[in-house]
Amino acid sequence: MFPLASLHAEDGYDLWLRHAPLEGEALARLAALDGAIYAPTAHDPTVAIAVSELRTGMDRLLGQPSAAPLVILDVRVPGQGPRRAFSLDCDGSAMRSHGAFRIAGTGDGIRITAAEPIGCLYAVYAVLRELGLGRDPAMLALDETPAMPLRMLNHWDNPDGHVERGYAGRSIFDWWHLPEKLDPRLIDYARANASVGINAVVVNNVNARAFMLEPRYIAKLKRLADAWRPYGIRVFLSARFSAPRDIGGLATADPLDPVVEGWWRDKADEIYASIPDFGGFLVKANSEGQPGPQDYGRSHADGANMLAAALGDRGTVIWRAFVYKAEDDTDRTMQAYAEFAPLDGQFASNVILQVKNGPLDFQPREPFHPLFGAMPKTKVMLEAQITREYLGQASGIAYLAPLWDEVLSADTGRGGTIAQTIAPVGMAGVANTGSDRNWTGTHFDAANWYAFGRLAWNPALTGEQIAREWTAQTFTRAEAPLEAIVQMMLGSRETVVKYTAPLGLAHLMGTGHHYGPAPWVCDLERPDWNPCYYHRADASGIGFDRTTTGSNALGQYAPSVAEQWADPASTDPRYLLWFHHLPWEHRIASGQTLWDELVTTYDQGVLETEARAQGWATLAPHIDPERHAAVAADLTIQRTEARWWRNASLSFWQSLNGLPLPAGAAPIPESLQAYQARSFPEAPGQ
Repeated sequence: MFPLASLHAEDGYDLWLRHAPLEGEALARLAALDGAIYAPTAHDPTVAIAVSELRTGMDRLLGQPSAAPLVILDVRVPGQGPRRAFSLDCDGSAMRSHGAFRIAGTGDGIRITAAEPIGCLYAVYAVLRELGLGRDPAMLALDETPAMPLRMLNHWDNPDGHVERGYAGRSIFDWWHLPEKLDPRLIDYARANASVGINAVVVNNVNARAFMLEPRYIAKLKRLADAWRPYGIRVFLSARFSAPRDIGGLATADPLDPVVEGWWRDKADEIYASIPDFGGFLVKANSEGQPGPQDYGRSHADGANMLAAALGDRGTVIWRAFVYKAEDDTDRTMQAYAEFAPLDGQFASNVILQVKNGPLDFQPREPFHPLFGAMPKTKVMLEAQITREYLGQASGIAYLAPLWDEVLSADTGRGGTIAQTIAPVGMAGVANTGSDRNWTGTHFDAANWYAFGRLAWNPALTGEQIAREWTAQTFTRAEAPLEAIVQMMLGSRETVVKYTAPLGLAHLMGTGHHYGPAPWVCDLERPDWNPCYYHRADASGIGFDRTTTGSNALGQYAPSVAEQWADPASTDPRYLLWFHHLPWEHRIASGQTLWDELVTTYDQGVLETEARAQGWATLAPHIDPERHAAVAADLTIQRTEARWWRNASLSFWQSLNGLPLPAGAAPIPESLQAYQARSFPEAPGQ
């Protein structure tokens, strides 16, 4: 008997909400918690869902249907009716924060108190999570308030079903059949999101199609909004800035043109007439060919504020800070700061600036973005990437909570950490969900979806805590295999960094699909699309000088932060070549030359992928055969990719520096020309 049963058709939809049966003492304690569920506001659709989730979860944890009836009774009247195993008070007047809840376990049952129905639903998921981890019902005591008001997923899904940078199949949104037909899987998606506190979803790609603002798509969006509302999820739409011209028949999309302003105001009114709680617009403007206010000589603030005025106090404009231009020869990592920092204080109160975790583009490792803390008069939120565009895509394991911990805990040098900076606003994650049976391409990629939600709810949680929760709810509660899986997860992202982007290197991937190594590429139309632009390697050395003797990107950080990275001798080795161009013979903190350290780090990455695959093989007695085999296959692919990255990269670096591999290093099995000849026109996610 495996700790979790093999997947049935419906189980692929349940993710971490399987609630496998408890055993031993935990089961006995839960079985003693018999009695009624009291929910005086069960007529509310959200409370009704909370009760249904509680009953279903309890049945699964007990391994059999519960006989406990649902009794609707005023919980403030003591002593009436049967024993109260669960009491749900979903309009607790003493609780003011949206989504907050309290859970109190006693010998007589579990009491849930929340300010509103969605708080009760969040609490039910928390109760089931705690019980599923084997906690004593009588000892439950949680008092939680979400740390951030906006906890959002950004989908890069196109209306034709293709998902940009998606590695889990086709889009989950069947726009062709909406609004008449709603795929039941979209309800399972809402359940999963609500269970980790995600409360907002942008349903379409930031490279938006204007026709998604047409009436026929508003009707489709309304169907989604109505279905997700009981789960506390507001829908947002990526809006194409040129829509007044593209679909509105206007000659311009100039944000200061009164006719354009009126068009957007009318469009917003049309949307809110169908969806009263519509969240607002996400906008990618004047970036990678997308239209924007700068096409008319206007600023980002002009464009964002025009849309904000159209929404009024009904919704929010989320304006992406991911911008760079072909005609700008400034270090690409500096361009967003240069464009946005001078606009601090010029954005309307219902505009949020969405800033990627690093100044380049979701690389395996980047220093934090210098805009965090630099715009105190502007609402700023974090944009993270759950899908693994640059971290192996859909192979092996790359658990991203440690990456996000790294970002959230970073001190900006301007009055606090990034977590503190974004706490009044929120964070967004580029989703990794798709039509694959397991939702996320690999089983372990579901952990990143889960971890994102948990960190957005409470950034004080550690990656290890979250990994333990997810593993216990997904694979096994048995301590030894659980511990083994958690340790595999915690080091997995660092492993990918080692074999793809060691010592602060970045943007070394293949063109277009971003799959595999291609540090040799140096002939693309724009300099900043080429890997050679970022590594700057030649016969004498490697790395990008971003100090005062180079681009001075360090000057965009607070002095206390810049000081940490200004001197190669004191720079964290993980960021060394991000900030410094150094000779191959440069001696670093480990005592090795830079070249020897680079080879050693690549080799460590390869060895760690080997060890992870071997470790997973030993867990076969504890994991159902279907999922064990699937993960084993993923790890086999990752082992192959790690060797490929190591060999192709070192072959190219050797072609520049002419240096031999250190003693004991494995030889490179193929020629550089063989690695350069590899082609992947079928690669997903483009």
